[in-house]
Amino acid sequence: MTSTPNRRTIVLGVLGVAAAASLFGRTDSIAAEDTELAKRFKDLSENGNSTCSAKFTDSIATMPAIARIKGSCCSPMELKRYGEQVRGLAKYRAIPMIPGDPYDIAAATAQQLLPYYDLKLAGDEQKAYDYAMANSEEKGPCCCPCWRWKVYGGLAKYLIHEHRFTGEQIVDVWDLSDGCGGGM
Repeated sequence: MTSTPNRRTIVLGVLGVAAAASLFGRTDSIAAEDTELAKRFKDLSENGNSTCSAKFTDSIATMPAIARIKGSCCSPMELKRYGEQVRGLAKYRAIPMIPGDPYDIAAATAQQLLPYYDLKLAGDEQKAYDYAMANSEEKGPCCCPCWRWKVYGGLAKYLIHEHRFTGEQIVDVWDLSDGCGGGM
C-alpha cells in the first residue's frame, strides 16, 4: 500500500523547509528567534556559574552589578522547556525586575530582590504569597532553599507589594522562572 503525499509534504519538498515554515505560519523572524534561542541555550547550559550552595548565595551581594548568574543549579537544562519559559516570560517585559530568562539573571537584579525576601507581608498580601507557595509546581519559588529561593521569593513579595500581583500571577511567574533545570 502506498500513500499519497499530503500538501505539506509536497510543499516541504518543493519549497524547502524555510519557505514552507513561512507558508504555514512561521515567519523568518520566528525561525531566527529559534536559532538565537538555541545558541543562548547552548551557552547557558554549557557555561553556567550557578550553584545551590550557601557560599554562592552569599557571593551574590559582592558580585559586580554587571555580572550574570547563568545556567541551571540542579539539573541539566532542556531546550524545549527553556523556549517555553522565555516565550512565557515575555508577557512580563513591562516589569524590569522579572528576569526575562530564568537562566541568565543580572547580578544587579538579584541584589535588588534579595532584601525583599525578608519583607513582612500583611493580610491579603500574605494570602497571595501563601497561595503561590501551595500551588506552584515546586511548592515555592524553587526546588530547594538556595539563592533562587531567596531571589524569587523576594521577587514574589516585590510583585505582590508593589504591583498587587495575585497568588495566581505569582504561580505563573514562578513556574515560568523555574531555573532548576529539567522539564516541567
